[in-house]
Amino acid sequence: MLLQASYNYRERGMTTLILAPAIDDRDGDQIVSSRIGLRSPATTFHATDNLLSRVSVHHEREPVDCVFVDEAQFLERKQVRQLSDVSDSLGVPVLCYGLRTDFQGNLFTGSEQLLAWADELIELKTICHCGSKANMVLRIDSGGRVIKEGAQIKIGGNDQYVSVCRKHFKTGMISAGRDELPLDGFDET
Repeated sequence: MLLQASYNYRERGMTTLILAPAIDDRDGDQIVSSRIGLRSPATTFHATDNLLSRVSVHHEREPVDCVFVDEAQFLERKQVRQLSDVSDSLGVPVLCYGLRTDFQGNLFTGSEQLLAWADELIELKTICHCGSKANMVLRIDSGGRVIKEGAQIKIGGNDQYVSVCRKHFKTGMISAGRDELPLDGFDET
């Protein structure tokens, strides 16, 4: 969705700046890509970077019509405030895309701050294997078994995470002690 929205701006002759956390280098340095194969150059940032300063410098060089932030859950508290300053002081809209919660159902720092500071929140829908709205994510091992513990941040894609509804998140977390947990329909017995 981020890449599509950026394309819409560019198609109309506007300039966008895509920011992506350096911690997520699955697609290579300075690239954002989608599961369906779309790709775009991105400016990477680190947890210690001042995003207001980074955007201001870029904006002075080449005026920016919109800033897009990929994997916004990895933003630091101060960076969310800096992005609000981009919007408020520079007059440049900032659109952030990311997860709300981690594999244990806890808010990420960036997501928590965005929930508090964003002007508007729009939930993008994805679907659980049962057909219900998926609003949670389970971390899985190579055998498809749910992992309940570990570091909050572990970069991975569909090979390590599966989107599920709240009901199947609960079932998966309860069942995580089992030897097998199929991805095509968690056993609820």
